[in-house]
Amino acid sequence: MQLGKDAVLRLLVIDDSVEAAESIVSALRNQGIAVRPSRPETEDELATQLAGQPLDLIIAARNARSVPVEQLMQRVSASAKDLPVLMLLDSVDDTALLDALDLGARSVVLRERLDHVVSVIRNEWTDLEARRALRRLEAQVRETERRCDALIESSRDPIAYVHEGMHIRANSAYLETFGYESFEDVEGMSLLDMIAPGHVDGFKQLLKKLSKGEAPPPRYEVEARTLEGHPFPAVMEFSPATYEGEHCLQLVFRRQELDPELAREVEELRQRDQVTGLLNRPTFLRALEDTVSDAAQNASHHGLLLVEPDHYGKLLNEVGLDAADALAAAFAQRLRSALGPDDIAARFGEHQFAVLSRNSDHLSTSNRAEAVRAAFADHVIETESRSLNLTVSIGGVQIGEKIASLTAVLSKASQGLQQMIGVGGNRVELFDPGAVDRAEEERIEAWVSRIREALDSDQFVMHYQPLVSLHGDPGEMYEAYLRLRSETGENLAPMQFLQIAEEHGLLWEIDRWVVAEAIRMIGERLRAGRRTTLLVKITQGSLHDDSLVRHIEDQLARHGADGSLLVLQLPESKVFTHLRQTQDFLTQLSRSGVRLGLEQFGAGLNSFQLLSHVDAALLKVDRSFTESLPNNPEHQKRLREIAQKANSLGKQTIVDFVRDASTMSVLFTAGVDYAQGHFLAPAGPDMDYEF
Repeated sequence: MQLGKDAVLRLLVIDDSVEAAESIVSALRNQGIAVRPSRPETEDELATQLAGQPLDLIIAARNARSVPVEQLMQRVSASAKDLPVLMLLDSVDDTALLDALDLGARSVVLRERLDHVVSVIRNEWTDLEARRALRRLEAQVRETERRCDALIESSRDPIAYVHEGMHIRANSAYLETFGYESFEDVEGMSLLDMIAPGHVDGFKQLLKKLSKGEAPPPRYEVEARTLEGHPFPAVMEFSPATYEGEHCLQLVFRRQELDPELAREVEELRQRDQVTGLLNRPTFLRALEDTVSDAAQNASHHGLLLVEPDHYGKLLNEVGLDAADALAAAFAQRLRSALGPDDIAARFGEHQFAVLSRNSDHLSTSNRAEAVRAAFADHVIETESRSLNLTVSIGGVQIGEKIASLTAVLSKASQGLQQMIGVGGNRVELFDPGAVDRAEEERIEAWVSRIREALDSDQFVMHYQPLVSLHGDPGEMYEAYLRLRSETGENLAPMQFLQIAEEHGLLWEIDRWVVAEAIRMIGERLRAGRRTTLLVKITQGSLHDDSLVRHIEDQLARHGADGSLLVLQLPESKVFTHLRQTQDFLTQLSRSGVRLGLEQFGAGLNSFQLLSHVDAALLKVDRSFTESLPNNPEHQKRLREIAQKANSLGKQTIVDFVRDASTMSVLFTAGVDYAQGHFLAPAGPDMDYEF
């Protein structure tokens, strides 16, 4: 199971050493895991926390004296919660391992190996979320089965469930169609008894195929007969199902009032997109679902491609909105020319198309994707009034046993498509669970080239969001956000590329661009008679030498800017793990008046202790405290405590992610200095907020 990027790990740490506990929390955050930690110092505090907010994991030192492990395990067991406990050991041997397992720990972690701690926590958290998801799914399945049974019973369509050719369930409409009064009259009866004599032999052959495990036809025309023996033309629609945990077939039995040929034509029209002639989305999804199920059951291999024209907005502007259908039809015609006879193509969205290649291995799917890409890149598309040379982006998935889930298949294909669009288009991204490393290397290589190109050709831009004083302080204050301008004119958020930039040593260049742009804007607004304070984010990589400080001093002199109007922001967790470098960095910054701000403040185990070592001017409270703030008295109390203590130390507090008026009223009473969020104003390219 893959945890979402916004998931927060609620971690309980039991250790006599605050520093050791904080180092675990920092290691998790350095690996991109959002953590909400707590650390009880007594058994009473432990009992309160176990009974209060829900927890995900507990990590406990074996030699902890404040809360002995034996007492911890008793309380966890008594809580009846699915709450994994990891035992923190200085070293491990057979005796220590068996002792931990006897006490009930899920696993052991080594104190001096933080990489091991992070890996075990990640695995246990994933397992926990999988167990929770399974419990939710089981409850949903039970509820869904109950609702489906009620829905089937009330349906006007004649519906029955058949196992090995025998009836095991039928609704009232089905019984009425054949003239039976109750289900007891047909329970255990063979489906052959419902078929007119002239069609029995053909239907027997169908039942034999089904008994061998062959897929049922979606539609089967037959002549049925009622209890009195009156024949009537009918259409049978099959679909795999389960009834009371047993695999069976769901059968919808409809009278066929139309001419059979006309009925087939109507069915064909129902399955097609009228503009392109390709399958429509619902029909394609049914075919894809069957294909994914086949991969899960039979370990077969298939390929899915999602295809979009690059720069579609510009294309539409060129041809005109009235020609959108003609463009889609021409696109579909070109797409068909690149496909094999057994490939299934569909119009999946307004300008998104899908291709399903059954029984296709990775090489075949890759070749098919490349053939589709080349079919557009190397040819001109003709509409009635225009000739267009366009390219496409393709996101694909190699469907197999390792990714036999419809949701996962579509998600991976869509993710690959968006990534290819983001790095310029005319590319193919094919996700293969058996070749993840190769695909990841290609994706990263494209992103690294894209970032280098952006730095060389000034393709980064800044957006600005105002910070509004809650106490009427004069002056303008904005936070600057980095964006990467794509070739389509879209602005990509840093979360899509910063991790790759860090892994390839590009963060220091990005930091310098961000700082230089912020200083340029400060100087420009000063010359226009406006003193504007700008907050910008930098990364911990810029703390290791004085090159950024010298760059800041050079830029301040070049643009005639006031250094006191620049605030550099770092996450609290990064400062804690780079404390000495931050202190040296701040000492050098003080020469130019530049100030430091701490983000995610309050999320650590002892945040205010950090302020005795680092003189931060602004404290941006961790976003977790604003979640459901108007309805969460605990968060309100914690926010007031932070604001009051910060005020006593001469620090200003900021709360971002403000989304409604109720949150604003809480911030006023809590004593927070600045509010920020979409409720006040979204981030945009201009600094035009009326303070």
